[in-house]
Amino acid sequence: MNETGRPQDFPLSNPRADRVRDVAKLAGRPARLKRRQFLAEGPQAVREALTLHRKKMDAGEYGLVREVYASEACLDRYPEFEELAEGVNARLATDDVLAAMADTVTPQGIIAVCDFVDVSLRDVLDARPRLIAVLCQVRDPGNAGTVLRAADAAGADAVVLTGSSVDIYNPKAVRSTAGSLFHLPVVLGADVEELVAECRARGIGVLAADGYGKLNLDRLQDESAARRLGSSTAGSDYALESPTVWLFGNEAQGLSEAELALADHRVAVPVYGAAESLNLGTAATVCLYASARSQQD
Repeated sequence: MNETGRPQDFPLSNPRADRVRDVAKLAGRPARLKRRQFLAEGPQAVREALTLHRKKMDAGEYGLVREVYASEACLDRYPEFEELAEGVNARLATDDVLAAMADTVTPQGIIAVCDFVDVSLRDVLDARPRLIAVLCQVRDPGNAGTVLRAADAAGADAVVLTGSSVDIYNPKAVRSTAGSLFHLPVVLGADVEELVAECRARGIGVLAADGYGKLNLDRLQDESAARRLGSSTAGSDYALESPTVWLFGNEAQGLSEAELALADHRVAVPVYGAAESLNLGTAATVCLYASARSQQD
């Protein structure tokens, strides 16, 4: 940092410099896996990454953000980054350098190199979660990021991706989370059968989001609301206020028969209009919010 608080007087300006190429490699999965690092691009993602980094450091833990590259214009617009990046290897960079580093065509003026943030399934389950979203064979990075963001907004305790799902550290997936990747635990490469078995052993119910499911999500919400008011709901199929894991399937095929068979119940989100179905992100949002609302004390 210089005396004004800016990282340095002379910005990194050569798009072909070794340092620039080294950062740009993190747009590819092989480099990410080898170094266990990924890119956070744009003010929102970098702000949340630095905020988590500071929390970890304040708690005496190992940090998260390894490097930050920002343009003068970005720091002028978002002066809070100068304080947030204190103690981090921060450098000024020209727009050409940021464009060479970034995965996007039009970078947003700031990029951070971050360590992986995923945790183990045992860590999640030992924390006695009440709401978990599981992505089974979800291949689109934008959809995975959208569901993670929805889970964060709904107050879910974790998001789990199976081994056949997309890499959540894909730059598009990271951008789609809008910073939520740094807000809640994420488990990668999970085996769905093992996950379900571990959840059942802990008394956590398993619901599968399925357009052809026999249970109606609206009915489950109505029954949960009735219980909150002290009304009788004899014959209720599932208590939505209970600790719950939601299984969400592939964008095109949904959940496989084997995955559906693992669930305690198959639950359909009712469609009242002419649409054939809801897309993954919308369906996951509706289901997670239904559980979150029912679980409110």
